Amino acid sequence: MVTGEERAGRAAAGYWVGVVWDALRGRGGNPTQGRLGRAIVLLAVPMVLEMVMESLFAVVDIFFVSQLGSSAVAAVGLTESLLALIYTVAMGLGIGVTAMVARRVGEGNPEEAAVSTVQAVMLGAAISLLIGVFGALNAPRLLQLMGADAEVVRVGAPFAAIVLGGNAAVLLLFVLNAAFRGAGDAAIAMRVLWLANGINLVLDPLFIFGLGPFPELGVTGAAVATTTGRSVAVLLQLAVLLYGSGRLRVRARHLRLRVELMGRLLRLSGTGMFQVFVSTASWIALVRIISGFGSEALAGYTIAIRIVLFGLLPAWGLANAASTMVGQALGARDPDRAERAVWMAGRMNLYFLGSVGVLFMIAAVPIVSLFGGDPTTSAYAVQCLRIVSAGFFFYAYGMVLTQSFNGAGDTWTPTMLNLVCFWLFEIPLAWLLAHGLGLGPTGVFLSITLAFSSVAVLSGLLFRRGEWKLSVV
Repeated sequence: MVTGEERAGRAAAGYWVGVVWDALRGRGGNPTQGRLGRAIVLLAVPMVLEMVMESLFAVVDIFFVSQLGSSAVAAVGLTESLLALIYTVAMGLGIGVTAMVARRVGEGNPEEAAVSTVQAVMLGAAISLLIGVFGALNAPRLLQLMGADAEVVRVGAPFAAIVLGGNAAVLLLFVLNAAFRGAGDAAIAMRVLWLANGINLVLDPLFIFGLGPFPELGVTGAAVATTTGRSVAVLLQLAVLLYGSGRLRVRARHLRLRVELMGRLLRLSGTGMFQVFVSTASWIALVRIISGFGSEALAGYTIAIRIVLFGLLPAWGLANAASTMVGQALGARDPDRAERAVWMAGRMNLYFLGSVGVLFMIAAVPIVSLFGGDPTTSAYAVQCLRIVSAGFFFYAYGMVLTQSFNGAGDTWTPTMLNLVCFWLFEIPLAWLLAHGLGLGPTGVFLSITLAFSSVAVLSGLLFRRGEWKLSVV
């Protein structure tokens, strides 16, 4: 006999399964109305899958390229390091356009949301043109500056030239998906990345190994496949903007330069770029500190951080959902809903990321063993994974809160938090613990946990003050 409690449980489970299905189909209500939990899930599910899809590009490329030898792998790795600049610009622009589009959509002003999107595309295209020309013409020199030997330059220069020259596919993909997320059309962003990854997965082996009628291009084939996949996705995004019927629609009347609006976008995005740069540079500094303890320590750290970042990807989806909820709720003049959405998204992230953290701590040894490595390297990786994962309970709220500031258009607060917690606290602390107190690599691992935890605590205190509710976008 089924009890009333069991029936209620099944009904609740069925309800949430339906919500997830609606999220995957892109069917949902207005983020500014209705049940808060449903609105967050409708945004978060496609955003989580979008982040997973974005991470697959590098995984697929390196899987096939690894069969070509160490020089080919090194060429891909060094070019990815050069792409860090492009990702910084893309994510910074994404922060600005998400805040502006979300605010306009929340205000019920789709015309200005469309114009804001056009300004972002114009700015992204101009920046990508400059980077593309410089990168394509100077690919061999750039690889040499990154420490590539003659063989890596020979093998990798065409790869780097295509990837850097075609950076518009990366930059515009980020920018347009950020606009769709701001409008609440997160399923569109998810689908275009499905398409891009599908094309890359099919074309990679065809162009790399010359299967069938395709030319054998080696590592250069990976660049052709990835750039083609991303470019087709951008064309689909533009088609949806121009001819689709979603919340965000661009028409001929919107295709004009708005100097004042472009200035606001530059202000928001410029701060966003610096925010991303501060975070990225802190990782580079930690690598420099830990490299002084030998290649095994550095390799172990690299393995552990790759695992950590993969675990954090879905959590960024929830953080992005909170950003959109805040922007749209403020546009609808409902700051209380914005605040409640952030704390609810934080709790959801805590349940998810806390579970992942516990799993990583308990199963660190078998997880690390999947990546191979000698016993010393594996021991460092296990230690790093356990220490960093212990802070996941704090990271869950920190990620949501910092993205919520961005969604409100208050990009300076998370930028200053990054400066204080990473540059002024984490890096000196890592050196002090590692060298001053003699903890070695363990000190670096501890500094990461303490720094990200401090971001969570400080961002929570600043968020409660409520000044973000007064941000003008």
